[in-house]
Amino acid sequence: MTDKVIENNQVTMMGEISGGFTFSHAIYGEGFYTVDLKVKRLSDSYDVIPMMISERLVNVNQDMTGTLCCVSGQFRSYNRHEEKKNKLVLSVFVREIEFVDEAEDGAKTNQIFMDGYICKAPVYRKTPLGREIADLLIAVNRPYGKSDYIPCICWGRNARFASEFQVGGHIQVWGRIQSREYVKKLGEEEVEKRVAYEVSVSKLEYVANCSEPSKIS
Repeated sequence: MTDKVIENNQVTMMGEISGGFTFSHAIYGEGFYTVDLKVKRLSDSYDVIPMMISERLVNVNQDMTGTLCCVSGQFRSYNRHEEKKNKLVLSVFVREIEFVDEAEDGAKTNQIFMDGYICKAPVYRKTPLGREIADLLIAVNRPYGKSDYIPCICWGRNARFASEFQVGGHIQVWGRIQSREYVKKLGEEEVEKRVAYEVSVSKLEYVANCSEPSKIS
């Protein structure tokens, strides 16, 4: 059961560790830390992806800034209460890490596959230049009745296809994790720069309608 569930959320990334390790929490004496991974895009820009990693996988007391590594795991979410509401916090839960000297030519540095369910009606829109976009929120089941809620963004033909999806529909998604800066308005004259994380979809398949909506709760 556990192996099957893990297969429905698979992430592989390669990049440089950016900054130090910050303690997050402990479970049965095992400490977990957050750290960012700087992942190069096909262009000259980068995505900076937060990771959650166990102290048993890496020396969290060592400064590893700039170290190149390959990681694999799952893209996970949890709700953090702030500003009188819940905020969806996303990070890659690292199961394996390997340190490398250099990236191989043509190596895929950012891949994700998810098998889950549509848990919110898709939002389809067009940019002022006519580019089609669709936003999805996908629930991916975890063991012990838990789920991760992952925002996804589709473009062009994929956006048109996704705009017809029904809540509860079973879908599979392939793509990459991306970070995106935006400005949040806090008051009449106060704004704050924030970072959102989402899956940029390169391929998706609609498997079926879910006959038991309770499965995605």
